[in-house]
Amino acid sequence: MKNLISGACCSLFVLLGTAFSANAQHDTSQAIEGRWDLTVAVNDKEYPSWLEVEMSGNQALVGRFVASGGSARPVAKVNHNGNSFDFTIPPQWDKGNDVVINGTVVTHDSIAGTMLSPNGKTYNWTGVRAPLLKRQSEPVWGKPVKLFTGTNLNGWHAAGPVNQWLAVDGILRSPKSGSNLVTDQTFNDFKLHIEFKYPKGSNSGVYLRGRYEVQVEDSKGMEPDSHLLGGVYGFLVPNTLEYAKPAGEWQTYDITLVGRMVTVALNGHEIIIKQNIPGITGGALSSKEGEPGPIFLQGDHGPIEYRNIVITPAK
Repeated sequence: MKNLISGACCSLFVLLGTAFSANAQHDTSQAIEGRWDLTVAVNDKEYPSWLEVEMSGNQALVGRFVASGGSARPVAKVNHNGNSFDFTIPPQWDKGNDVVINGTVVTHDSIAGTMLSPNGKTYNWTGVRAPLLKRQSEPVWGKPVKLFTGTNLNGWHAAGPVNQWLAVDGILRSPKSGSNLVTDQTFNDFKLHIEFKYPKGSNSGVYLRGRYEVQVEDSKGMEPDSHLLGGVYGFLVPNTLEYAKPAGEWQTYDITLVGRMVTVALNGHEIIIKQNIPGITGGALSSKEGEPGPIFLQGDHGPIEYRNIVITPAK
């Protein structure tokens, strides 16, 4: 009986020790868990980035990462030791070595570290905990505002050195790849109506607050995907693409953004309904999610036309 009791006690201590060890690991990892808005310093410029870290099971940390371009990519394992962490992911569109992120939790709401990029260079970055952007009440809508007059580019500016955009007969045209086009005004919550037309195989995007891309791409007949028409790039998949029209025809988006909650209607049919956008998408102008931002139209992926751009801001 004594041996049985002794053996049972030893087993209990082992189980308790394992539980305590797992809890201790979880406690130290909790400081890293969450969503982070990152800013990467490259020479004299700053580029937005984003990181999400969460616990998988009792011990393993996993995540998602968004660089200044491309889409959200999975992080299979985030290594952590106290307040320090690191992970490695393969390059996405860039050619070169793996991306290696090293970081430290500075405070409850801030992290910092270095990034080895595919070009072999190391850059410093800082991060702040991403805001929840929860609204306490339903928005009260103001008056609709025409963002495009149809006759000129007043109220817009090119994000690159060459402005290929033209205002012709009520249509905002980008006849070839070039600069993105950005509104001078910035917005918090809003409803946006915008019409677009692309030639076969072309690609563009409508960026909400300059941070969240709703994809515009020739996708008729394809299965829904976050990287295709109607998707919030790399994050949210539309319910259907059955309402997509062929290339060469005018189509319509009606988009409502309140906090992080987005609804997208394509050609009069809701295909994303009050879904939470986790973070910035590749190509975002900034990672400061708590601030208002502009509408910007992607003009660097092929010819595109827009018209009837009307925004209704929340009061």
